[in-house]
Amino acid sequence: MNRQRSRAFAVTSGLSACGLAAAVVLTGCSAGQVSQTAIQEPAVNGTNVVAGDPTSGVALRNVHLRAPQTTDYVKPGSKAELLFVAVNESPAESDRLVSITSDVGSVAITGNATVRPAGTLVVGTPDGQASPLDASEDATTVEAAVTLTQPITNGLTYPFTFTFERSGSATVAVPISAGEAPRRDKEGESGGDTAGAVEAEGGHG
Repeated sequence: MNRQRSRAFAVTSGLSACGLAAAVVLTGCSAGQVSQTAIQEPAVNGTNVVAGDPTSGVALRNVHLRAPQTTDYVKPGSKAELLFVAVNESPAESDRLVSITSDVGSVAITGNATVRPAGTLVVGTPDGQASPLDASEDATTVEAAVTLTQPITNGLTYPFTFTFERSGSATVAVPISAGEAPRRDKEGESGGDTAGAVEAEGGHG
């Protein structure tokens, strides 16, 4: 009788220990997932803002900086590109981008920054995309070059103020994109290294 009770107690204790261990493992996995999600950074998408009246002002879309970064930060004195699309919501009145200002650097606008009624002003050319002039007669393209006076880094946003002649000003927090070119270069380099390693391995055979 005592032997049966002892055996039953041992089995119950063992199951309880297994259940506790399983709970600890599951909790650990769950905590790991939360931690992993917490440190994951989303893909860089530009921000949006409207200067003036939403129905007749200028909508700024996908505003972001392109600044290839090879160290902890992009140093002062470096050049960055400001990219965005400005859409004139007014069907009757044109507008003009007068200036772009920021505490992180000075911005030089090159080209005719007038936005025709119901037209589009494209600033810069995103990686891998054709010029919008090929697709629309109402789109014009200019460039906005930023000469940095402060260090900037990926993962943070920086305020930029856009001033239009008719619609007034709007300030938006702008994220940074490293751009496609550096990544492509690195992929090419790694591919070459892999090919060299395979060739060398074949030579040993």
